[in-house]
Amino acid sequence: MSENQTYLVVLNDEEQYSIWQAARALPAGWHAEGTQGTREECLARIGEIWTDMRPLSLRTAG
Repeated sequence: MSENQTYLVVLNDEEQYSIWQAARALPAGWHAEGTQGTREECLARIGEIWTDMRPLSLRTAG
């Protein structure tokens, strides 16, 4: 893994977050959140926005 890699913050329909190498095609079911940068920057962004680890379907189940 190169420290010069650019990553994206990605999420799925259950609003679960991950990072993905920007040069690779996104896997099915995932889309870009809008943040792009180093691995550390992307992980920091996930730490800021993903405060409830429960999947969306569980959060909205009531």
